[in-house]
Amino acid sequence: MNALKRLRGANNEGILLAVIIVLVIAMAMASPAFFTPSTFFSLVRSSMVPLVFALGVLLVMVSGGIDVSFAAIAIFAAYSAIAWSSGSGIDPGLFGAFLIALVIGALLGGLNGVVIARFRLPTLIVTLGTQGVFKGILLTYIGSRYISAGNLPPSVLAAGDAYLVNIPGAGYLHAMMVPVVLVTIGVWWMLKYTVFGRGIYAIGGDVEAARRVGIKVVRTQVLLYMMVGALAAFGGIIYVILGKNANPQSLVGSELDIIAAVVLGGASIFGGRGSVLGTVLGVLLVQLINNNLVLVGIPSTWQRAAVGILLLAGVGIQALATVRASSRSTAIHEETVA
Repeated sequence: MNALKRLRGANNEGILLAVIIVLVIAMAMASPAFFTPSTFFSLVRSSMVPLVFALGVLLVMVSGGIDVSFAAIAIFAAYSAIAWSSGSGIDPGLFGAFLIALVIGALLGGLNGVVIARFRLPTLIVTLGTQGVFKGILLTYIGSRYISAGNLPPSVLAAGDAYLVNIPGAGYLHAMMVPVVLVTIGVWWMLKYTVFGRGIYAIGGDVEAARRVGIKVVRTQVLLYMMVGALAAFGGIIYVILGKNANPQSLVGSELDIIAAVVLGGASIFGGRGSVLGTVLGVLLVQLINNNLVLVGIPSTWQRAAVGILLLAGVGIQALATVRASSRSTAIHEETVA
């Protein structure tokens, strides 16, 4: 039993991995074209930006909240950096483009954090509101025109053609995978080994209890949302690099897939639980469904329905687990009293 529990993982990562393996086998049997290097490279590329976004959503969920503004922050920060460079004729370099976007993302995320932490407002309502505000400001005051590859900063355009592996006829593995992997490892290390990371779990478990043990809840939440905003901006710049264009109408609308991936990865919608490994597996599962349903003969129009069903299943499983844990705790308490 102990061995099975270890294989299952603290957040059911083992079960999710088993589901992915079964799904891969089923798709390979249904379509031989699935099991090719091209499919693998395509899956990795399509997972890079969603994974960065999912890491930010994971942090918010662990703290007991839900963020739907990350996509708006991502395109706001990325498009602003690219539009400024394109309009001024100044190429800040790849590092400079990332830095400008990260600063903008952190400021926008910090705004979310201040409103949520200072006024103790529901995270879903606040981020839903700021999503509309950020998108409106972007289109009204920064720009609404599509920036094509020819108008991108040379450094950003060159980064779009940087590959780790490029096999003619089979696809390529983009160099942006390296910073994505490093950021993923960094978030894992922060959550597991730092006081700040443990504080996020504590706040998600019980805000008042966290406050009583000395955690500065307001400061932690503000810093958390600044980090989430920076992660969103990081993902936004990578999205621009991979697509070799900047479109202010992009990204917003992808929130369901990201939230579903994090929930499927074991993050609790009630806070206090979640892992980076589970999030990575959740993103892979959602991208497998989004990218490969057509290969097995399922119309692409069913993609949204499939993701929605998975989200409902993930939330339902969490709710059942919470009810069972509560019932078990009540039974133990009654036995103790008796």
